[in-house]
Order: sequence, then C-alpha cells, then structure tokens
Amino acid sequence: MINAIAVRFRQIIACRKSTITYFDRHYRKNQTRRSLALYTCIGLLVTILALLLIASPGLAQKPQAQQPLLVATRVIPPFVLSDNGELSGFSIDLWRSIANQIGLEYKFIEYSTVAELLSGIQDKKADLGIAAISITAEREQNFDFSLPIFAGGLQIMVRNADSKNSAFPNILQLFFSASLLQVIGIALVLIVVAAHIIWLSERHHQEGLVPKSYFPGIFKAGWWAAATLATQADEMPKGVLGRLVGIVWMFIGVLFVAYFTASATTSLTVQQLQGDIKGIDDLPGKVVATTAGSTAARYLKEHHISILEVPKIEEAYNALQTKKADAVVFDAPVLLFYAANEGKGKVQIVGSILREESYGIVLPNNSSYRKSINKALLSIKENGTYQSLYDKWFDAEKL
Repeated sequence: MINAIAVRFRQIIACRKSTITYFDRHYRKNQTRRSLALYTCIGLLVTILALLLIASPGLAQKPQAQQPLLVATRVIPPFVLSDNGELSGFSIDLWRSIANQIGLEYKFIEYSTVAELLSGIQDKKADLGIAAISITAEREQNFDFSLPIFAGGLQIMVRNADSKNSAFPNILQLFFSASLLQVIGIALVLIVVAAHIIWLSERHHQEGLVPKSYFPGIFKAGWWAAATLATQADEMPKGVLGRLVGIVWMFIGVLFVAYFTASATTSLTVQQLQGDIKGIDDLPGKVVATTAGSTAARYLKEHHISILEVPKIEEAYNALQTKKADAVVFDAPVLLFYAANEGKGKVQIVGSILREESYGIVLPNNSSYRKSINKALLSIKENGTYQSLYDKWFDAEKL
C-alpha cells in the first residue's frame, strides 16, 4: 500500500515538472520572437531614413544659417544705389532673388571701396560680397567666386566737346599761362633797356626823338621801344647811335613777334589735341582718373599711363569736370549710367571696350554657400528673372 502511494506521488511530481518545463520553453520562444520583431522594425526604420537621405542629397548639403548672412556691398550705380539708407540697383535686386530662391536671411553691410569690401570678407566680417566686383586670377587665389552675374569691361569717358564755346576759354587759358607771362616779363625788361638807350642817345639831338628831360622823355622812349617791338613804329631816331639801336631793335621786334606767334599757336594746338581722345592710344601723356585698387588702375599701370587714383568713382567724375584729369577709365556700365544721368551733356563715352571683364559674387575660400548660390543663379537665368532685372536697369532707351 505504501509503495503504491509513493509511486503515485512520484508520477504527480514528474507531471508537474514536465508542465513547468513546457511553459518555460514556450515563454522563452515567445520572448525570442518578440525581440526578433523589435530588431527587425528598428532595422527597417534605419534603412528608410538612409534611403531618404540618399534620395535627397540637397537636404543634407544645404547650408543651414543659424543667423542672417552678412552681405558686403558698396554704392556703385547702377549696380548698387543708396537712397536714405535704402539700397537698390541691379546687384541688390539680383541678390534678393537668389536669397529668396535658396531661403536665406541676410543683412547688408556697406563698404566704401572694393579693397575694404574684400578685406572685410577675408577677415570674416562678412559672409559674401556683391556689387560690381570683377573676377580676376589674382582675386581667385584668395577668394571663391560665383558664376558670372554680369559681363562688362573697361571704357573711356571724357569731357563733352563743345566747339562753339571751346575757343574763348582756350584763349583765356593761353593769356594766363605761365609761358606767356614769362614772355611778357622778358619783353618789359627789353623795352625798359631799349627806352633808356634811346633816351640817352637822342636827348641832346636838336631834332631828337625824345625830350631832353628824363620825364616825360623816358615815357616817349618807352612808347617807341614798345611800338617798334611790335613792328608798329612810325618814327625813327635822328642820331647815328639812335638809328643803329633802332635797326637792331626792329630785328629784335620781328624775332619777338615770330616767337610769340609760334608759342601761342603751339599752346592752342596742344590744348586742342588734349581734348582729342578717341581711344587707348590717345591716353599716353594724359592724366587719367580712376579708383585706387581697381582693375582699371592696374590696366592703366600696365600700359604706363599717368593715373590720378581716388577713393571713390564720384571723385574721378569731379576731377574730370574740374580739368584735373583728361579722362576717366572705369567699368563701362557704370560710366554709361553716369553719362546718361548726372553727367548728361557734360561727358561722353569714347572708344570701344578696352578689356572685357565679368562680375561675380565673392565668397571666402571653400564657402558652403557657393554651390547653392550658383544653382539659384542658374535657375533665375532659366526662368527669365535675370533678364527682367537686366532690362530694368540697363534698358538702352532708359540710358
């Protein structure tokens, strides 16, 4: 009896152990399945994110500005104009279109010269610059440039020739020139010397040319000397010495008149030639105004032309009008805009383009914005926005 109970107890215990083992194995199997499902979901999510990044590289490469970009510029009509602090112009409108295309926030910083603008970008005081900045090999060593935003070049501007009013000022300028004053001084000295010789030789002659007394004798002798020097004498000395002096004096008078005529003719001819500037070949020997550090200044130095360098182009215009310079050499569109507006009727553009140049947006080396700016610029050119801006600021009828 006891053995039967013991066997039954062992059977019950064995059955319970089998049940626990079964449920434990089942639980472990379900836990493994749940972990495998979780890891599979995580892997799928990572794969989807990676595919999205690969399919949209622009999203990964597009620069994210944490604060507004600092855009350097300078006033240079018609590319950049300032009206009570409000900027406008071709370059300003173009940048606004580019920034809108990319979705950038920005703030303009004004500089006085190109050299200061470039220095500001190099010193990281600005993120990029736009105005009328020429793309050159020298600048490419220190900066990055966008695709060209404008094709221009250098040209010559001179004072407007007015044949009706040019003769009288030239004659006045001749009479007040240093060379003429020098000739007049020499003539006065010769007249005084000749007058005294004539008075000394004629004062004791009974029918002498001059009275015996010094006054008014010296005045009449001086009048005779001056008239003879101008080959207009109507009376000759009576004494032998006086006549010899008179003959010599008449020859001196002929030479003097010939010298004065030649000097006056040469001076007037030079003045006329100085106003006859038609191209680059006429610039040697002239004073040409342009801005310091510009590509125009470097071009003129390469051709050994005398330069008047000024900080701003407006000072070059003033130098031309005040005759401190014979011509201005600068960017063609800038000169054309001035000649059609403030300088209308006062200046004229002469000759053809001296050297073709392209303007661009200047950036620091390896700038992350270069690619997106170029992409936006190409898009603006393709959709017609660029042409609209060009027509707005460079329409031939408006100029």
